[in-house]
Order: sequence, then structure tokens, then C-alpha cells
Amino acid sequence: MTLETLGWQGLVILVVFGLSLLIATYCTYAERVIAAFLQDRVGPDRAGPFGLAQPLADAVKMFTKEEFFPAGANRALFIFGPCLAMITALMSSAVIPFGNFLQFGSTVVHLQGIEINVGMLYVFGIVSLGVYGIMIGGWASNNKFSLLGAIRAASQNISYELAMGLALIAVLMMSGTLSLREITLQQSVAGEWHFWNVVKQPLGFIIFIVCAFAETNRTPFDLPECETELVGGYHTEYSSMKLGLYLFAEYINVFVASAVMSVLYFGGFNFPFQYELRDWLVSSRGMELVTAQNIITILGAVGVFLKIFAFIFFFMWVRWTLPRFRYDQLMRLGWTILIPLAIFNILLTGGLITFGVIK
Repeated sequence: MTLETLGWQGLVILVVFGLSLLIATYCTYAERVIAAFLQDRVGPDRAGPFGLAQPLADAVKMFTKEEFFPAGANRALFIFGPCLAMITALMSSAVIPFGNFLQFGSTVVHLQGIEINVGMLYVFGIVSLGVYGIMIGGWASNNKFSLLGAIRAASQNISYELAMGLALIAVLMMSGTLSLREITLQQSVAGEWHFWNVVKQPLGFIIFIVCAFAETNRTPFDLPECETELVGGYHTEYSSMKLGLYLFAEYINVFVASAVMSVLYFGGFNFPFQYELRDWLVSSRGMELVTAQNIITILGAVGVFLKIFAFIFFFMWVRWTLPRFRYDQLMRLGWTILIPLAIFNILLTGGLITFGVIK
């Protein structure tokens, strides 16, 4: 890799990092607007036009609130918990391919922070570490409600990671690779949507999206921060920007989960008729092949973000539509329904591959 290419990739990493923070920031605004729409009321409309400056006002509030440390809390771990949750959330977006590649002369820039051949394993390894930030924060708060919330988060993540991992094995059986970029490119045959993995793995996708709600602690699986039972859950004792880090980490995890679902099941940066459009630009408009490919790459990047935003909207729609599960219902769903379904999906996928029905 040349120094120029390395510089371009460093710029891509900074852009991905900035986009993750920006999208998480405005997810707080979108949450309020969608909630207001579904409840037939006026949402944020005071801070800036249409309330667009509301996330900035929230950030100022978080930064200027009083720092509070509970009596008997472990100060070092109390600070480290939200930092770990935020760091792991940001790290998980590094391997997601947000586009194919751009070519400038002899320089090729992939719209992906880093490309590793175990990208899928990397994402789930980092996501698994995120629960330690919740556990550490809940334990270090010296509050029984915070500790109960942390225990719930740990058991919930362990339970649903099993079903999620088993659902991904079926995708791995078809793709033969752990690289998120390779999985995306395999869904680009003729650029048609019926080559996307959601068509081949509908049951696996349903299992994955249910587990994604549990992994991100979103309603109806937000038991770790159940206000009616645990005051505020694992972040009951947090204030100021430490609380902000926990809240931001949740929204970044929603963004990453949406991006992973878009890549694994909905073709990522692929969109219908992309190759026909590229050939038309070359043959009818007289464009160079490189320029036409760059345009397709940009359109693909726009497409993948539209898919991500659609999933984020779905996360928020479910939050303001469905009630919260009881804890026993949550665990029963994970262990007695999702895990057996995921194992059945693996066996079914193996049989279909063996008999040549899917490839």
C-alpha cells in the first residue's frame, strides 16, 4: 500500500468515525420526531428551524451538567464504564463497507475503514466487549438497581448472541467467507435484488433482527434500563457527559446493527440495475469507464445509507409501538424459540446447499 493510498484510507476512517457520531447525534432528534408523529403531537420545534438544533442543545446540557459520583462508588471504574461502551461502539463500524471503491488515476480508495478477511468475526467480537462497559458501570455505581440492570444486560447479551451467531453461520455457509466486503460483492450478481441474502435467508434475517433489538437494548428488549422496575437501570447514578456516552453508545450500536443487516442481508452498496446504468453511462453518454464506476459507487453509498436509515426508523417505530417484554418472556424467547429456530435454519440451509437449490 502506497503512502498516498494510506492517506486516503486514513481520511475514510475519519469520515466513518465522524458519520457515526453525527448519525448517533441526530438519531436523538429522529427519535423525538418519530415519537411525536406516532403519538399525534408536536415534536421538538424550539431549538433552531424545525428543532434541528435540539441535539446541539442536548450536547451543551450534557457537557454543562454537574459531575456526580455516588458515595462508595469505584471512581476509576465509574468513569471507565461509559468510555468502554462508547469506544467499542465506534470501533465496530471500522470494517463495514459503505461503498465499493473510487478510482482517481492509479489510486483506488475503498469506502471502508479497514478490510480484514474476518470482518464479521471482528464486529461481533467488538460488540461482545460492549456489554463489559455496562457491567462495569452498573457494578461501580454501588447501587442495587444499577447492578440488577447490569446483570440483566449481561445475561440478555449472552442469550441472544448465541441465536445471532447461529443465524450468521447460515450466511457463512453460503458465502464461504467472513469478509463483509466479499459477502456484499457476492450479492451483486447482475445487480438484482433477488440475489440478496434476505431472499435466500428469510428465517435467518428474522432471527437476526430480533436479536439485534436485544443486543442494542432497544424496546421491547430494554430490560437493562427498565424505568418502571429499576429507576433507570445500569446508568441510574450517571449524570453529565458520562450519561451522554451511554446514550450515544446505544444509538451508535443501532446504527452499526442497521449497517450490518444492510450488508449481510440487503446487498449493502448494491442496487438494482447498477451494471446496466454503468454501461449506459459509458455507451450513451460517452463517459470513461472509471468515471461511470465512480458514479455507481457514489450512488451505492447513498443506497446503503438509505437502507441503514430505513432500519433505524424501524428500530424507533417498534420502540413507540410495542410494550416491553417481561424478563422471563425475554429469556424464554431467546433460549426456547430463537436458538432452536437458528439451528433448524442451519440444517435447512445445509440441505438446500447439498441439493443445489441455493448456492
